[in-house]
Amino acid sequence: MSAVSSLVPARFLTLIAHLVIVITIFWSRENNVKACLPLNFTQEQYDTEDKKLLVGLGVTLGLFAIELTGFFSGVSMFNSSQSLLSTGVHASASVALLFFLFEQWNCDIYWWILAICSVVPAFVEILLFVAVVGLKKKPL
Repeated sequence: MSAVSSLVPARFLTLIAHLVIVITIFWSRENNVKACLPLNFTQEQYDTEDKKLLVGLGVTLGLFAIELTGFFSGVSMFNSSQSLLSTGVHASASVALLFFLFEQWNCDIYWWILAICSVVPAFVEILLFVAVVGLKKKPL
């Protein structure tokens, strides 16, 4: 089994693991929002932090759509560089987001996880899509 073919299932599994954890945070975000606030907070402060976290989760889901589209279309499925990058950052994101969820980290940390572990692979996915579809390069 070649290195590329073994990265495909690993990439898929880490993408799905990251997606499941993001959805879990979406459905149980109350404690994480409270962790971002002072002990005596107003409803307005809670609503503001909740909206910020919802925007971050929404952006993450949009970036998942980009990555999964490129993956399932075959544009980047067998690209070893993208597979390695995607597997590494999504595995890291899964671990970091589990800590975020269970340890109730500050909400600002979510934005760092989003930037490093979702924006970077989605940006590379877009570049690969442009190269393959727009410039007619081979997908590998």
